[in-house]
Amino acid sequence: QVRLKESGGGSVQAGGSLRLSCVTSGFTFTDVYMGWFRQTPGKDREGVAAISPDRDYIYYGDSVKGRFTVSRDDIKNTTYLEMSGLTPEDTASYYCATAKKPGIWMQPGSWTYWGQGTQVTVFS
Repeated sequence: QVRLKESGGGSVQAGGSLRLSCVTSGFTFTDVYMGWFRQTPGKDREGVAAISPDRDYIYYGDSVKGRFTVSRDDIKNTTYLEMSGLTPEDTASYYCATAKKPGIWMQPGSWTYWGQGTQVTVFS
């Protein structure tokens, strides 16, 4: 059974940092891309970052470039999203996702399995 479980969300003051984790099980972690998305009520799910199995390809959404860093630990079957320089506009539910080979990484439909999400709230 495929499982993805996010953690690390919370409330933080603008300018602060958070580290999200996504622990996975039920599939061969080293075979898949891992992605991070976020969503606020009434808006489409937005691609935040993605990382290939061999780390040769790492992608970021324009709104987070230079502030967020995606990584993966193949021993722990876990992917991370390090977020710094947070602003209230980063407030959202954050989701991790996995796919063997996503087509267009920023499109949620390219991903196969999803976690339940973790809430990040940034206050000014």
